[in-house]
Amino acid sequence: MKVCFLGVGEAFDEHYPNASVLVSVNEKNRERHVLLDCGFTAPAAFYLHAPRGARPDVIWLSHFHGDHFLGLPLLLLRFHDEKRSNPLTIVGQAGVRDLVSAAFDLAYPGFKNKIEYTLEFVEVNQDTKMELSGFQWSFALNNHSAGAPCLSVRLDRMSASLVYSGDGQSTPQTHALAFRAGLLVHEAYGLEDNKPGHATVAQCIDFAIKAKVNQLALVHLNRMVREEHANRIRAMLHDVNQVKAFLPEPGVTMEIQ
Repeated sequence: MKVCFLGVGEAFDEHYPNASVLVSVNEKNRERHVLLDCGFTAPAAFYLHAPRGARPDVIWLSHFHGDHFLGLPLLLLRFHDEKRSNPLTIVGQAGVRDLVSAAFDLAYPGFKNKIEYTLEFVEVNQDTKMELSGFQWSFALNNHSAGAPCLSVRLDRMSASLVYSGDGQSTPQTHALAFRAGLLVHEAYGLEDNKPGHATVAQCIDFAIKAKVNQLALVHLNRMVREEHANRIRAMLHDVNQVKAFLPEPGVTMEIQ
């Protein structure tokens, strides 16, 4: 399982693209790719950092906040411009088809019907378990927003596993989801617990240790916290003995065995 961090920033960050991760596996001599979240600035990050020629077979939307899904109209239209013919599956919570359709109509009126590749939609909830595009998928509800509930997702492929939090503090359900995962990608908005619905660096470290994950990547840092305290956060992560913890940069790639 290969992982490419396309974006690692929060909604308003002018330097770091919105949090977005490309996960890839080889399935029957064919590369399959899953894009995790696609916010405002994710499409540009995709074309800057994704492996040359890689195109997602599946796009996962953790929740319906703009910095996690409103980059889709641009990406879908770019695929059309590139003459894409392969079907694309979009996975999300209830209402995903209507929300994506409405976003496309607002961004590019009349273009939705010109797309020549097939868009398929799969609705999931916290109890869903499924197999799609070479991965076993499972989900858990975290603590983010009543208006836009967020699901964490786990992708398993043979012995490799990744958990991506989307936005939100951990819950007993997400702890169970992440247990012994190879990589936990979790949002850590800051150092102080003063942002409802978002996790802190310390909370993420505690989560990773209790869940016995192998590696922890922190994304979605508040832009000012990153600017002022990045070195302090790296030092905190370096001092964690039980888990390999790090702050990824856009374009960083890694492999999970």
